[in-house]
Amino acid sequence: MGKPTGFLEVDRELPAERDPGERIGDWGEFHLHLGEGELREQGGRCMDCGIPFCHMGVNLPENSPLAAGCPINNLIPEWNDLVYRGLWKEALERLHKTNNFPEFTGRVCPAPCEGSCVLGINELPVTIKNMEVSIVERGWEEGWIVPEPPEKRSGKSVAVVGSGPAGLCCAAQLNRAGHRVTVYERSDRLGGLLMYGIPNMKLDKRLVQRRIDQMAAEGVTFATDTEIGEDVSATQLREDFDAVVLCIGALNARDLPVEGRELKGVHQAIDFLHANTKSLLDSDLANGKFISAKDQNVVVLGGADTGT
Repeated sequence: MGKPTGFLEVDRELPAERDPGERIGDWGEFHLHLGEGELREQGGRCMDCGIPFCHMGVNLPENSPLAAGCPINNLIPEWNDLVYRGLWKEALERLHKTNNFPEFTGRVCPAPCEGSCVLGINELPVTIKNMEVSIVERGWEEGWIVPEPPEKRSGKSVAVVGSGPAGLCCAAQLNRAGHRVTVYERSDRLGGLLMYGIPNMKLDKRLVQRRIDQMAAEGVTFATDTEIGEDVSATQLREDFDAVVLCIGALNARDLPVEGRELKGVHQAIDFLHANTKSLLDSDLANGKFISAKDQNVVVLGGADTGT
């Protein structure tokens, strides 16, 4: 706990957002960034609680759908303190101990850590999510994040089916443990919902590709446009690899059986996001293979991350 009185002296501060008039001219992210001094002050708000619910990642009560804290057990008080003390590289090392891709979660995670922050009982919680993405982006800017291939190989091989966040994390961990890893993806691009399910303004696809490039440099092999059961059989995978991990995701949307659901112009969010993001990446929308809402009156059912 770098500053015992930080939570008493410093108010919660989040980055400003780009002006809407500017944002409508591109597909870029709309959050700006805090300066180093401001980030260090925000890190000083962390109280280093005796029981840090922010990083516990547990269900309360047991087996309940109600979760508390970070589901991947990020060491949040530790890297908050390190940022406050200006030890950015050390903060990055602590962050990477529990999270392979903090630049993804720091942008799109709903931040149950902040909902579990003890400071939030009486004040606004610590800006944990913004701190996470600030640490990892500092790491990229400084050149601290580089390929880390294993020093030796185990002689074992693993096939990972699916290149979404679970598949990529699995592949990264297994590869660094020394196993030969091949990731199979049926789409034309890697990343799963990171690539086609989240629009650019929330997660720039260059950030996804940046991590994939790092993994490739570490020795992970990727096979796109390859559907298991069609292009490669499950039997062949079992014969060619010592182990197979299924990370196939959940692309089937939950439908809404109401009158008029079958009418023209009623779309599932996943179909809309996939088509429009792919068209943007393929041709900057020049190919016309997207669902246009131009000059339409639009109703969005659902107000969570997908809806917004």
